Amino acid sequence: MTVYQDREAFIPYSRRDLIELCIKDGKLPNTSLQKFRDFCSILVAYYHFKLHKTLEILKENYAPFNPDINTKYIVDYSNSQLTMMKSKVVESFKKILEQGNYYPISQASLKRAFQEKSLIELKTDVNFDDFEEMICYCRGDIYKRIKVKKFFRKLEKKIDIFERVALLIKCQNQKDANPSEKSMEDSNLMPSKIYISLYKNIPKNDIEFLFPNVKISMTLKDRLMLVVPAIGAAVPIALKILPQLLLIIGVIVFLALGPSYVEQFNLRASQEDIRNMTGILIATLSLLLTLGGFCFKQYTQYKNKQIKFQKQVTETLFFNNIANNAGVFQSLVDDAEEEECKEIILVYYHLLTSNTSLTTEQLDNKIEAWMEQKFDTKIDFDINGPLNNLTQIKGKIVSDSKDKKQIPEISLLTYDANGCCQVLSLDDAKKIIDYIWDHAFLYS
Repeated sequence: MTVYQDREAFIPYSRRDLIELCIKDGKLPNTSLQKFRDFCSILVAYYHFKLHKTLEILKENYAPFNPDINTKYIVDYSNSQLTMMKSKVVESFKKILEQGNYYPISQASLKRAFQEKSLIELKTDVNFDDFEEMICYCRGDIYKRIKVKKFFRKLEKKIDIFERVALLIKCQNQKDANPSEKSMEDSNLMPSKIYISLYKNIPKNDIEFLFPNVKISMTLKDRLMLVVPAIGAAVPIALKILPQLLLIIGVIVFLALGPSYVEQFNLRASQEDIRNMTGILIATLSLLLTLGGFCFKQYTQYKNKQIKFQKQVTETLFFNNIANNAGVFQSLVDDAEEEECKEIILVYYHLLTSNTSLTTEQLDNKIEAWMEQKFDTKIDFDINGPLNNLTQIKGKIVSDSKDKKQIPEISLLTYDANGCCQVLSLDDAKKIIDYIWDHAFLYS
């Protein structure tokens, strides 16, 4: 069973399309085509029901930490209860992400990505010590070609993006936070809440902009673009205001120290200049206006650059945001349901249509080769998940002539003495899931 470092377990086809791809493969007899569709339909319904329970558990435990909640509590949770509920949210969140074929991004990987620049050319810093809890998962690490504007023309650029990024953060409590750190002071995030976001099409090297405590500053290139023109413009202004500046300094020295010091420093300030205060005032006003105008111009350029950067960040967050907080759970549960069913359908189909017995490793390699040869799609198929799921789907094949209590439960998938996988026929598989449905609620 080969493990690929450059492939993902995510299957880039919808469940409906994958069912049709299996049918078009031509290995199922015509009499079994509708049976296969029926099996897939009842399987999807079963997993929809099963994962709905997971969704309810997530929502129930997340309620005290939801910053968007608009309902009231009838009980106050103790600190120990909140700690337990937070742990359930975190663990369930990770589980549902892994079921949806997301994979975690470590802090080390994030820090390496922060050091690279992609579309938004800014100097950034994120302090992970601000967070009591931080989980970041992604899916769909692909390359895309986009057009970027460079010097009044558009150029094509190849960038590495994540098709989906899920982020969960909980800030440190004030008593636990380092008082020397000010990065979260201006944030509206409450330490008692858990913030969850789901994004699409995020450039891999711009992922730091998803964090609320990101510190943004200009790169060395941007600083030079402001400083160098400023120095160039300041030189002629300095030469222009130098006579007025010397006059003002001379007057100050004359009044403070006397005429002898004016002559000693060779400054332009005679008694006539002192008497003619109008000239001095005009020179002072001219100096202040020139310096003020220059400073205002440079400050305006800096603020315009800052606004441009903020606009880029806002566009990244606004247009690529899919859901926030409790709304993320529904999206992730849908993803998990889709991926779980696709994996089971692929495993069941290949075992059902195989002419020979297959071990776990052979089955894994066969599915990966089938996806690559038929559809030019390379995946690192997660074989253990669907095998475990098929094994756990247990029920009874009931006939009217037998006592139901004496009929043993059987799994959709079993293993023979050689470790090869075996699945039930389409007719029996549908009966098993139908039995599970009939016994989902037993009130008698």
